[in-house]
Amino acid sequence: MKKLVHSTATLFLLLLLIPAAHAVTLQEAKAEGLVGEQRDGYVGLVVNNAASDVVALLRDVNSQRRQRYQQIAQQNGISVEQVAAVAYERAIEATQSGHFLQNASGDWVRK
Repeated sequence: MKKLVHSTATLFLLLLLIPAAHAVTLQEAKAEGLVGEQRDGYVGLVVNNAASDVVALLRDVNSQRRQRYQQIAQQNGISVEQVAAVAYERAIEATQSGHFLQNASGDWVRK
């Protein structure tokens, strides 16, 4: 479990530094209130009318997360869902004040 926690912490540091291949970065989209951390360990749209570059960014980030979660799960003999749950807990800690998180009811709330 310690290895999982370390791997997940490293994952979040890497995901926060994903290079900007899109017009908007993940951190910019979070700061603008367009996206937030979902309870399932992935990033979701907070607004319904997000620009196509924000939607593309989300797809890329979530694809990278999914791949990394699968690697961590395989290395630790646990499910992807377990890795994603730990990742969400780390995301709560790493999320800046004012950015969005999904609460237990699935509603978006500002940290």
